[in-house]
Amino acid sequence: MATVTAKDVKALRDRTAAGMMDCKKALQENDGDMDKAAEWLRKKGLSEKDKKSGRVAAEGTVHSYIHMGGKLGVLVEVNCESDFVARGDDFNDFVKEVAMQIAAASPRWIKREDVPADELAKEAEIFKAQVIEQGKPEKIADKIVEGKVNKWYSEVCLMEQPWVKEAKMSVEDLRANVVQKTGENVTIRRFTRYVLGEGIEKKKENLAEEVAKMNDAARAS
Repeated sequence: MATVTAKDVKALRDRTAAGMMDCKKALQENDGDMDKAAEWLRKKGLSEKDKKSGRVAAEGTVHSYIHMGGKLGVLVEVNCESDFVARGDDFNDFVKEVAMQIAAASPRWIKREDVPADELAKEAEIFKAQVIEQGKPEKIADKIVEGKVNKWYSEVCLMEQPWVKEAKMSVEDLRANVVQKTGENVTIRRFTRYVLGEGIEKKKENLAEEVAKMNDAARAS
């Protein structure tokens, strides 16, 4: 059985909002594996975060964020359960962080379940072709492709992206923290990211390069 430290227990509690003893037991039962322990808590119905996520969140705010002197903008809707929380600092700080994350990291979807099946199939096909080209054994090819797909999710799905201010945390971890602070379900419902001139043919030879510079500037902010 793996050694479980107080730091590990706290990290799992922050992630799931489950009780300390439940977190300790989950880690012990899963050899210290954080992901498996979190899944174990969910299956046992001990994850408070999951309980909150089932509650209706119809209040909240629509927030706008403008960057690069009006050349890049984000519009995002974030929901919570009450108007009281919607007016609070914890919730609004989270909303601002989400808007800046979208500006900097350019996600395409909110969570992996939102990814269209044809998009996923296309990416998996490309990854499979890359693995075959590299001459990897067939018996491990699917495992490698699975790893590549998960990495792709962390690039294109907002909730799985590393937080731009602290790469050890995901946006989902950030959301879990505000759920714990407010005691309410908090969800990101939808967003739109605008880049000036994107999708319009310009006389400038390299619009893609201009957009890339905007993205880099947003990440550095």
